[in-house]
Amino acid sequence: MGTLRDLQYALQEKIEELRQRDALIDELELELDQKDELIQKLQNELDKYRSVIRPATQQAQKQSASTLQGEPRTKRQAISAEPTAFDIQDLSHVTLPFYPKSTQSKDLIKEAILDNDFMKNLELSQIQEIVDCMYPVEYGKDSCIIKEGDVGSLVYVMEDGKVEVTKEGVKLCTMGPGKVFGELAILYNCTRTATVKRKK
Repeated sequence: MGTLRDLQYALQEKIEELRQRDALIDELELELDQKDELIQKLQNELDKYRSVIRPATQQAQKQSASTLQGEPRTKRQAISAEPTAFDIQDLSHVTLPFYPKSTQSKDLIKEAILDNDFMKNLELSQIQEIVDCMYPVEYGKDSCIIKEGDVGSLVYVMEDGKVEVTKEGVKLCTMGPGKVFGELAILYNCTRTATVKRKK
């Protein structure tokens, strides 16, 4: 009898040990899933930054290759950098333009900015200034809004219609209303990384 009880007690201990191990495995699987999500998120962010950096790197590689092949090197025309002795008082007299617009247009622009991975982290006051400064521009069908390689100084928010985005002649995507485009050239002080044409 004592042996049977000992066996039952030992069996219960083993069952409890297995439950604890199962609980630990469940915890570790959950942690693994969370880390997989984080890796995927970081990979997406890395891909976005690579899309900005690659065009500049490819252009530099082409230039260095042409120099090695005996072609004369073109002299750099300008260098852009953040000012080292910037005084905010210098901007105190600057008045940003204001263009009246409907509440619907304001909301569309604000939502588009907040949905954009590169602009969503701006301060709300900065977003409001951008909303106030934006003005309507109309483009006909098949009009070229942005040309790859050009210097850009405007950011666009699509209010209606569709645009097609291409890079080196290859279609990347089609965008509809409520999307920001043209922001990379402004944010990173680089040339336009893709061509955008109005489709309908």
